Amino acid sequence: MKIATFNVNSIRSRLHIVLPYLEEESPDILCLQETKVSDDLFPKEEFKKRGYEVYFKGEKGKSGIAVATKIKPVEVDFGFSDKTEEDRVSILKFDNFSLINLYVPQGRKPDHPEFKHKLEFFEKLLNYLEKNFSPEDNLIICGDLNVAPTEIDVHSPKKLKGHVCFREEVWEAFQKLLDWGLVDLFRLHHPNEPGHYTFFDYRVKDAVKRGLGWRVDHILATKPLAQKCKDCFIDMKPRLKEKPSDHTPLVAIFSL
Repeated sequence: MKIATFNVNSIRSRLHIVLPYLEEESPDILCLQETKVSDDLFPKEEFKKRGYEVYFKGEKGKSGIAVATKIKPVEVDFGFSDKTEEDRVSILKFDNFSLINLYVPQGRKPDHPEFKHKLEFFEKLLNYLEKNFSPEDNLIICGDLNVAPTEIDVHSPKKLKGHVCFREEVWEAFQKLLDWGLVDLFRLHHPNEPGHYTFFDYRVKDAVKRGLGWRVDHILATKPLAQKCKDCFIDMKPRLKEKPSDHTPLVAIFSL
């Protein structure tokens, strides 16, 4: 089973990348973030033509998430238990595993209300896991978590320390997820390897060529599923295409 996560930074602006990706790479499940489109305008027919059902929630110009899947879910929900964050959280339950797709708030600046929102989001996520899942369950969490968890996950740790995606509070929030019982699948297969990034800022000249990136997109899994993960890698090809997203897909392969 192949699962990919991709912050598309507007699904309608990125169809020229997403649709060929589905055809060429054929993931069983593709989780999308920052779709930035109202539900009535989501291009669902384009996914159906390629053999995918797609479940989505969003608003014009804001956040938004979607999951395109070849595997039929038995249950689909959006948001936490209190029905907040519906355009940032989707939960799909399948016969033998569950999947949570996330778009965590970026935070803007440390003194901005959106940074408080970001930390509260992580608290809600952890509470949701504690109430609804066990570390022994088959659970995958993926998406743009807007956290670069260690120094090797950014191109310039000294320069970037203190950024809303690279500071103590978000490191602690990420670590609490791991302590609950999740495994960072990319680091499972690439321990201690610097220079692997999923995000390259548009505003930085030649960011990809110069290796000026961040690893802020993640696929996490409980230990029972992590043991069945055969590979996890960053696919740079979509980031090198014309008019790309500033992110690129992260992929995990499981033997189920």
